[in-house]
Amino acid sequence: MPYYRSAGEIPRKRHTQFRQPDGGLYAEELMGQEGFSSDSSLLYHRYPPTAIAAAETYTPPSIAQTPNLPLKPRHLRTHKLDTGPADAVLGRQPLLANGDVRIGYVVADQPSPLYRDAVGDECLYVEEGTATIETTFGSLDVGTGDYVVIPTSVVHRIVPHGAVRLLTIEATGHIGPPKRYLSVRGQFLEHAPYCERDQRAPTEPLQRTGTDVEVYVKHRAGWTRHVYAQHPFDVVGWDGCLYPWAFSIHDFEPITGRVHQPPPVHQTFEGPNFVVCSFVPRKVDYHPLAIPVPYNHHNVDSDEMMFYTGGNYEARRGSGIEQGSISLHPSGFTHGPQPGAVERAIGAEAFDELAVMVDTFRPLELCDPGLAVEDTGYAWTWNRSP
Repeated sequence: MPYYRSAGEIPRKRHTQFRQPDGGLYAEELMGQEGFSSDSSLLYHRYPPTAIAAAETYTPPSIAQTPNLPLKPRHLRTHKLDTGPADAVLGRQPLLANGDVRIGYVVADQPSPLYRDAVGDECLYVEEGTATIETTFGSLDVGTGDYVVIPTSVVHRIVPHGAVRLLTIEATGHIGPPKRYLSVRGQFLEHAPYCERDQRAPTEPLQRTGTDVEVYVKHRAGWTRHVYAQHPFDVVGWDGCLYPWAFSIHDFEPITGRVHQPPPVHQTFEGPNFVVCSFVPRKVDYHPLAIPVPYNHHNVDSDEMMFYTGGNYEARRGSGIEQGSISLHPSGFTHGPQPGAVERAIGAEAFDELAVMVDTFRPLELCDPGLAVEDTGYAWTWNRSP
């Protein structure tokens, strides 16, 4: 993360003796990215974080991925995935995926098991509801409109308060603010659409007790279920620049102009070979001849996924898009506003829309749960009369 935080008790100097009340040493753990060459944090545990009592292979349900053949735009209705009791980790239903990122959806109403994604960072978007995310760094309370970034290998669990709807973005590397928003030392610059004041992180360690505690680990070779000798939530203090954090889409400040602004002004995060953008309520273009809705565009190097999560998305009126819809507009297909949207938008002063976009630079394939809720008529909606 761009700046330093600390929580709980830590010694004055790192890598020095830090003793518990009984005289024993706390166990120091360095969690760092890119070996020892990038952001890191130091955590101090009551018990060794290395002590596992058992390990066994866990085999999650097999989900097939299908190339987008024939090539066409797709519309997935996530609200048709409501399938009953589920947790936010093992209950996720993957919709779209490639070698860099997997995008899924879940309606969770049960606490998840303890979980560690050792493949990459995860970004969760809360479409609706509230939850507490418990981690080795402490707790985060999140609600509708929140993004949550959980760094690689942070042990955590997601505890819903009732039912919570989540869009899940699982990377094969790290997710963070675009580099163009940051100074060379990591501070948000003045032109950035959000800043440090908008970010929330755990403020105090979280203490849990227990022995023989299961943690599900997703790693490069598959999944493993570890049994830890002591509960991993035993940290008394931590400090550094790597930690889970939350940020509300409602704190994203839109950038507008006299004529229509391209999607990079909406960029919120970057990941390995993909970006995440936020489309929020905003005043629109104010040139006297402006056309506020997007022009037809063909992103020759990327697939575009849009998750519609609130408001009224003017450019898609008449296409069947609704709350919770996901559209996929692939490379090799020119897409744009629905018939009639351009004329209707002329003279508009503001748009009340809320959407999360993921642009990938390798083709997205369709997963079985996504195909099961596809609106198969979407591709032909541009062929209708206004």
